[in-house]
Amino acid sequence: MIPAPFDYVVPSTVGEAVRVLTDAGEDAKVIAGGQSLLPVLRLRMAAPTTLIDLNRISELRGVRDDGDAIVIGSMTTHHDIQRDPLIADHAELLAKATATVADPQIRHRGTFGGSIAHADPAGDLLAPALALDAEMVLHGMDGVRRVPAVEFFDDFFTTAMQPNEILTEVRVPKFTGWRAHYEKFNRVAQAWSIVGVATTVRTEAGTIAEARVGLTNMASVPVRARAVEEALVGQPATAEAIRAAAERAAEGTSPTADGNADVEYRQHLARVLTNRAVSTAVAG
Repeated sequence: MIPAPFDYVVPSTVGEAVRVLTDAGEDAKVIAGGQSLLPVLRLRMAAPTTLIDLNRISELRGVRDDGDAIVIGSMTTHHDIQRDPLIADHAELLAKATATVADPQIRHRGTFGGSIAHADPAGDLLAPALALDAEMVLHGMDGVRRVPAVEFFDDFFTTAMQPNEILTEVRVPKFTGWRAHYEKFNRVAQAWSIVGVATTVRTEAGTIAEARVGLTNMASVPVRARAVEEALVGQPATAEAIRAAAERAAEGTSPTADGNADVEYRQHLARVLTNRAVSTAVAG
């Protein structure tokens, strides 16, 4: 199908983009890589009156060091996330998770900020952002505000962003020296996760000193597996200890049933994939 008619605006600065978005009102849409929005437009599941393209705003691209955190521009592509040395050194989990997103063509066009703002609970980058205590930087007519990941994701495809705000950066604390892995289960290659597990751990002398575990598609928003984290810390990094902790992965989750899996199967997958993810991360 052909999308419904709309006005197309290509701002060159964040300030200009925010002004256009505010003036256009609730029927405006922001487009980043377009990998999720364009199919929706073609199916006429969305019919914005104004489409605001962020691709010419150069300040929204790239990764930089900001002391105790790294800052990722919202228009940084998945391809660049995978290959950035700062992310490899300080947020390995993001690189591991991004490598599982779709295929190389999508990763060259899709953007990190676009995935976060889209807030699809089956998306593979939300749980890693949550596990890493990422902070979303939002620009609006009233200024700039920061929203932690735990408060950013509200519901299916719904975030704490106001209609006149744009996600410009994602700040990620440094997890230097931590090992990480992202384990996902899907029926066919390049498909959305039925369940995914994002984990990063720090070990000392064979003991798990700290652990972060985030779950994909186990609720309407990404979920921290707090019970698993608590069970891992202070335990030897052995297969038996990891397996015991992973048995708690489904605690506090509220998965839905659909054509891919029922609730019980998703809970089973969460336990199995958590065991795999943590074991792989610990093994390095």
